Amino acid sequence: MTGLVLIITLALLFDFINGFHDAANSIATVVSTRVLSPNAAVIWAAAFNFIAFLIFDTHVAGNIAKGIEPGVVTLGLVAAGLVGAVVWDLLTWWWGLPTSSSHALLGGLAGAAVVKSGFSALDLAFFGKTALFILVAPFLGMGLGYLLMKLLMWLYGNKPHRSVDRTFRRLQLVSAALYSLGHGGNDAQKTMGIIVAALIANNQLVASAHGHSQHVPLWVVLSCHAAMGLGTLSGGWRIVKTMGMKITKLAPVGGFCAETSGATTLFMVTALGVPVSTTHTITGAIVGVGTVRKLSAVRWGVAGRVVWAWIFTVPGSAAISSATYLLLRALGVPV
Repeated sequence: MTGLVLIITLALLFDFINGFHDAANSIATVVSTRVLSPNAAVIWAAAFNFIAFLIFDTHVAGNIAKGIEPGVVTLGLVAAGLVGAVVWDLLTWWWGLPTSSSHALLGGLAGAAVVKSGFSALDLAFFGKTALFILVAPFLGMGLGYLLMKLLMWLYGNKPHRSVDRTFRRLQLVSAALYSLGHGGNDAQKTMGIIVAALIANNQLVASAHGHSQHVPLWVVLSCHAAMGLGTLSGGWRIVKTMGMKITKLAPVGGFCAETSGATTLFMVTALGVPVSTTHTITGAIVGVGTVRKLSAVRWGVAGRVVWAWIFTVPGSAAISSATYLLLRALGVPV
């Protein structure tokens, strides 16, 4: 039982880090357009991160728990996977790169599972679908951001700039809230899935039959949303600067379009039970909004660094978790 408590603590630590690492996704645009101060923005985002459990079902959590063959999952394997995700998140936060905590977590679990039992331990269909959405999510966000910005430019193009600015400063509060709901609804569920996997490995929870949604206890739901909300409250200003200021310059109408497009993407994929990257969706949306004016409005060098960080997230976290698993085994820890 002590091992299970340690795993749950480590999982909630990851959720907390996910909150401050990915807080930039929720607040970067609303801060960069000066609609809210940084402190007010994180409080706004954290509140909606937390209440997301009232709106979204736990499809994503159930699917994360099924990504690894249940018979392979042990507390040691889960611990190694979490270490891989946590270390990768901290490294990319230090570098100021908005990478995916979701894919760091999946990479961490996959790396440890492959070292233990080979690729047969993975649900390759699930990981394949997740890999597909690494491409789909940013392009969907980009397309929606571009179209929404085009539409609003057509509707408001002849109106006074000050009037448009004032309108969308108010509307950005709504779009930021919706994005934070989507962030909490999709990202917090990934940690729920890890805790569920640990509970199943420790015989504290029965694995669901194939094709059925995995039950997630209410205390797991509440604790994960609370940890993410607290993490968001702690900020994450290095990544805010990259997301909100370095990729492209945003006005309130652009911030509204980016957040609304990102939120729409997250709501759709969460309903489908697909764990996607909130980082990928909002970055794609910001780029889509920026390209409406002209291609040179996007700082492609910064965007390129972000994309490279995305590409290395799964293998990077997998390598760290694999090394952690092997180290635990070498030290005689029952993994």
